Amino acid sequence: MMPVRRNLKVSGNSPAPIVGYWLLLCTILVLFMVIIGGVTRLTESGLSIVDWRPLTGVFPPITSAEWQNLFMAYRFSPEFNKLNFWMTLEDFKSIYWLEYFHRLWGRIIGIVFFIPFLWFFCRRMIPKSLVWQLLALLGLGGTQGFLGWYMVQSGLIDQPTVSQYRLAAHLILATVIYVWLFWLALTCLKTRPLRNGSHIIRGLSILVIFGTFITMVWGALTAGLDAGLAFNTFPFMNGKWVPQDLFIMSPWWTNFFENTATVQFIHRKLGVELVLGILILCGFAIKSPLPISTRILIFCLTIISIGQMALGVTTLLTEVAFAPAIFHQAGALVVITLAVLIRYELGAEKTTETNSKINELN
Repeated sequence: MMPVRRNLKVSGNSPAPIVGYWLLLCTILVLFMVIIGGVTRLTESGLSIVDWRPLTGVFPPITSAEWQNLFMAYRFSPEFNKLNFWMTLEDFKSIYWLEYFHRLWGRIIGIVFFIPFLWFFCRRMIPKSLVWQLLALLGLGGTQGFLGWYMVQSGLIDQPTVSQYRLAAHLILATVIYVWLFWLALTCLKTRPLRNGSHIIRGLSILVIFGTFITMVWGALTAGLDAGLAFNTFPFMNGKWVPQDLFIMSPWWTNFFENTATVQFIHRKLGVELVLGILILCGFAIKSPLPISTRILIFCLTIISIGQMALGVTTLLTEVAFAPAIFHQAGALVVITLAVLIRYELGAEKTTETNSKINELN
């Protein structure tokens, strides 16, 4: 009897490897898009462009008259009137270019995704099951562009700050697109093994992905409320483990999304609990007969998650200094990337199709 191979594909209808490399490129572009968005947020450049022109907006201002028109439009915004009234045209240019590059990068992602997709589709290099997922991702990408403008709009009405709800929604959708693209790239480039690990390890791997995602959501709420500028001590908040102002708003549930103390408290606790969960996963991985590559990934996830928590504390203690803050945001993407890769490496469940293939080998 021949030994059973544990790297059989679940589906026999697999795309060409070049499709996987293309999806991986799109994944990397989305990753940088999220980081660029964080830079735009930290430099307070996101409200510098006060209109949305999906097509003509790709062309930057060139003439002096174009710059004057853009600056004049910005001068009517709440951000200029309440915060940046001291700005000259040269000052405005410094924040304009960051937001312009952020929007341009989104357009680049759309082109890099759409044109190769058409080419692969016309050459029948993409399975039907994958085509529908890619069409859904294309729709989500367009929705993300609209949602980005919807977020910016909230800071152009009365107050020079965007809604934390819209900011969180913008990050949620970006993360969903990123994880989905990465998963599809993995399915195209790397044969997924059959089931590895115990039920506990597999369950913990799913919880880590979910926990990282939820922690990122409350991180976005924290950023949207500028909650990182309050309670700049750790582990205490105003000298206490639990601050007194957790439920001062009415109705009570709004505290979870609008109360600075509550939002920061939740983000802290989620971060700590996530690290503890990853440490537990690592402990089970040490005792389990997992492939060495999967163990290495889990150890890397453990080390990086501890570093990510340290970056979060540093961001807090430095009152959201630029360097630790942007590395903290990038670190969240690294954590969820490793968590998704580990889940993929833990393999698929045994199906009728895979069992029949195993029987053919025996």
